[in-house]
Amino acid sequence: MNAPTVQSAFLQRFSIEPDITVRAPGRINIIGEHTDYNAGFVLPAAIDKAIWMAAGRRSDGRFAFYALDLNEFFISENADTVFQQQFKWANYLLGVVSEARKDGLQIGGLNVAFGGDVPLGAGLSSSAALESGAMFIFNELYGLGLSRMDIVRLAQRGENNFVGMKCGIMDMFASVISREKSVVRLDCRSLEYAYFPFDTENYSLVLIDSGVKHTLVDSEYNTRRAECEEGVAVLKQFDPHISSLRDVSMDLLLQHESQLRPVVFRRCKFVVAEIARVEQACAALEQNDFATLGRLMLDGHEGLDVDYEVCVPETNFLVEQARRFSGVAGARQMGGGFGGCTINLVETSVMDAYLDFVRTAYEEAFGIVARVYPVHLTGGTTRV
Repeated sequence: MNAPTVQSAFLQRFSIEPDITVRAPGRINIIGEHTDYNAGFVLPAAIDKAIWMAAGRRSDGRFAFYALDLNEFFISENADTVFQQQFKWANYLLGVVSEARKDGLQIGGLNVAFGGDVPLGAGLSSSAALESGAMFIFNELYGLGLSRMDIVRLAQRGENNFVGMKCGIMDMFASVISREKSVVRLDCRSLEYAYFPFDTENYSLVLIDSGVKHTLVDSEYNTRRAECEEGVAVLKQFDPHISSLRDVSMDLLLQHESQLRPVVFRRCKFVVAEIARVEQACAALEQNDFATLGRLMLDGHEGLDVDYEVCVPETNFLVEQARRFSGVAGARQMGGGFGGCTINLVETSVMDAYLDFVRTAYEEAFGIVARVYPVHLTGGTTRV
C-alpha cells in the first residue's frame, strides 16, 4: 500500500481528487511494558508499516469512509450526529469527530479512502494510526490549530470514550510524535518526551508473530492493574509521597516485601525494575551500546514471564531461540502479553540466517508458520 494506491481509490470512489494524503504509522515499543498505567516511562517508535489515508472535504457535512483492505464503505446518515456503527473500523474515525465536537471544534464533512500494511492483530496499533491520521486530517483541512500533542490526546479520547477501549496514550503518541531513526521516551505522568538515537547499520529490528491470541488479555490486564494499585496502597503507609509505582524504589519495595501479598510483590517488582530499565536503555542508546540494550530486553522478558506472568510457551520459546542464536543481542515479548509478537534486536549480518533458524524451530515445535516483520524507525504522522 502507498500514497498513489489510496489516491487512485479515492478518485474512483468519490470522482474527485483528494485534498490531502496522509501517512499514519504503526508503532513498536523497545522496552517499558505495563509501565504506562503506573505513571512510568515507555520507549516506543513509529515504524515503516503505516495506514495511508486520502481525504477531501464534503459540502454536506456527512462522513464517508472507504476501507480498501476490507472493500467496505460507510457513510453517515446526517451531519450532526455520530454514533456507534456496525463496521467497527468506522468507529475509530467517528470517535475523534465525537471528541473534537465536545471541545467545540468546528469539524466539517469528510470523504476518506484508506488502506495500509500495518499487520492486523500483531500489536502494532493500526487503530491508533487510523485515529491519529483522521485527527491530523481534520486539523489540516479545517484549520483547527491543534498541536501534535492535542491530536494525540483527542485520538486517545476517541478510543477511550467512543470505541470503549481504555488504552493508554503511548500508541497514539508514538504514531504522531516519532522521529526518523530515533526512539522517543515518554514520561506517562507529565507527558514530557525526549528523543534518543537509534541509527545503526550493524543492528536491525524484527518482529516475530507467535500467531497466538489468548482471550485472557483484557481480564488479566485489569487484574494486573488492580494488583499494582494494591501495592501502591500498602506502600503509601511507609511513604505518603507515593502515588504510583513510579515513586517506589527497589530498596523500599524490598524492605516491605513481607507487608505485601506475594503475587502483589512480584507485580510491583517487575514494574519498578522495568521503569529503571527504560532509563538504562536510553543511556545505552546515547552510547550506541546495543549489547546493553539487548541485555535489558532479555531481562525485561524474564520479568514479564516470572514476575508479571503474562508470557505464554510460544513467546517464551521464541525468546529462548533468540538467546541460543549468536548475533541476537536481545529479544522480548512485546505488548500486553498472552501471545502476539516478540521484538528482536539482531545483528544485520545474520538476520536472514536467524529468521530461517527461528521459523524452522517454531514450526517444528508448534506447527505454526511464524510471520516475521522486519521494521525500520520512521517519523510520525505526516502529509505526503
